[in-house]
Amino acid sequence: MNSNHVWPGNNLRGTAARIQRKGKHVKRKMFLLMVITVMDVFLACFCLSAVRDHSAAAGTWTGLAVSAEPDEPDSAGQGESARKEKRKTDIDGKKSGKEEKSGDGEKLLALTFDDGPHAVYTKRLLEGLRERGVKASFFLVGENIPGNEELVKQMSEDGHLIGTHCYSHVDLTKGTTEDACNAIRKTNELIRNITGQTPEYIRPPYGIWNDDLEECLRMTPVFWDIDTLDWKSQNPQKVVKHIYKNVGKHDVILLHDVFGTSVDAALAAIDTLTKQGYTFVTVDELLID
Repeated sequence: MNSNHVWPGNNLRGTAARIQRKGKHVKRKMFLLMVITVMDVFLACFCLSAVRDHSAAAGTWTGLAVSAEPDEPDSAGQGESARKEKRKTDIDGKKSGKEEKSGDGEKLLALTFDDGPHAVYTKRLLEGLRERGVKASFFLVGENIPGNEELVKQMSEDGHLIGTHCYSHVDLTKGTTEDACNAIRKTNELIRNITGQTPEYIRPPYGIWNDDLEECLRMTPVFWDIDTLDWKSQNPQKVVKHIYKNVGKHDVILLHDVFGTSVDAALAAIDTLTKQGYTFVTVDELLID
């Protein structure tokens, strides 16, 4: 028998084996193609998210064009956050525990700035306020005062109200009342050494305050009606829109003079709201005993 003879059965088995190997090869190629496609989609989504987050965090300011009329409301999430913060910080339903002025319905607003002084942004803000003839209220952080004494002196000379925020930005109710009061007194002393006056008003960090602190310090806490959340968005247009949407006749507006975007927003809001008949005053003028 010829050993080289190829039987039909052997030939069929060889063909089947080749088809099976080819099928496995195709399946491997298809699997690799699917993996590569999924990775491409994932990377594209990741890059897009990174670019969007970077743009939001950068808060790049190239100029602010604002309308005299309120724009579309901010997102519901941000509005709810502001309402929760306001509920947490209002005491007895009254600003600073005092009765609001009434009478002729004059439209008065108090701009308040926390966390300064800042060597660059507070200086620019003071210049802008001086140019506009506007007075504001500053609540200072004690550890930011050394090296910025001239700015604090300028605040006083320009007629702004100077209050205390804290020595370092901490919840005053977390430690002992004695430690909190000592930290505030330390900040008060720094301010008094520059201006010759001891602050009477305090903006407690996070708006958290209690009767023990009030009894210890004998200072008037100042809260707010409009929290611009400027520290969060660092977006001048968004801050201004938030002010326009919520502004009333006798409102205390919370901002921070440690962000250039907040300074831009504040000055733009002043320009527009002044044209609408608003007058900007310090918090002691807005509130009465």
